[in-house]
Amino acid sequence: MTTVLSALSVGVLLRESVRRLEAASFPSARRDAEWLLATVLGVERFHLYLEPAQEVAGSVAARVRALIERRAAHEPLQHLLGFEDFRGLRLRVTPDVLIPRPETEGLVEWALESLAPLPRPVAADVGTGSGAIACALAAACPALEVLAIDVSLAALAVATANARALGLARRVRIVAGDLLAPLAALAGGLDMIVANPPYLPSASLPALPPEVARFEPRLALDGGPDGLRVIRRIVAEAPAVLRPGGALVMEIGEEQAGGVASLLAAEGFSGIAARRDLRGVERYIAGRLGD
Repeated sequence: MTTVLSALSVGVLLRESVRRLEAASFPSARRDAEWLLATVLGVERFHLYLEPAQEVAGSVAARVRALIERRAAHEPLQHLLGFEDFRGLRLRVTPDVLIPRPETEGLVEWALESLAPLPRPVAADVGTGSGAIACALAAACPALEVLAIDVSLAALAVATANARALGLARRVRIVAGDLLAPLAALAGGLDMIVANPPYLPSASLPALPPEVARFEPRLALDGGPDGLRVIRRIVAEAPAVLRPGGALVMEIGEEQAGGVASLLAAEGFSGIAARRDLRGVERYIAGRLGD
């Protein structure tokens, strides 16, 4: 027997979608429903309100409803859309990479300030994931070459696709390896290392929102018992590949600034400073090698 899917209007489908997500207690119910419906229809969100009576084919409505049900089960909106916007760039995201956060844009801004005076800088983005940081830096600094490093081959496939789609593949070089190990041949050759490493204490992971705990890669989140396991390694390995005066700029967790500053000082970094994010949390830290 053939099932006939009846058509309905954009406005009716949007209202239905919002009600379903509100019933699932989503505070962002309308925004999420708008994004999903607009993406399936191939239009901008505002277009949904310009022609609410426009007919939606039954098969298309079924696709939207399926996505709404997945969102109601807390699957991240970005996974359903297949992308996230970061510093003006549209980036492909998958369950293999951490979804780029607005807070990380502050890390990019600070890194760009440090790179601005340099004529032809070379930087490394350690744990690149989707390539968000590497691509944002390269897009804003045309003279920059970025080595985008990750131990996850699945993540590097996403980063490669993003660099190519943005026309940055010639200056965003994808490198497979564990933290800074693959850069041993570049001893003293980097102007900057930038990283958004896993910094959450292992015990805190079960309390994360289900969108994060169930769907994002643990490798990108788990910083060990105190959250500093990966950060310690980056700080210890950085002096071997940074030039004198080269900078290490990292995103860190809440209440970690003091401990990370001590790690940096012990490895010969100076001019150590922390910056706060838009919520007032000390979220970023930087230092220069032997400066």
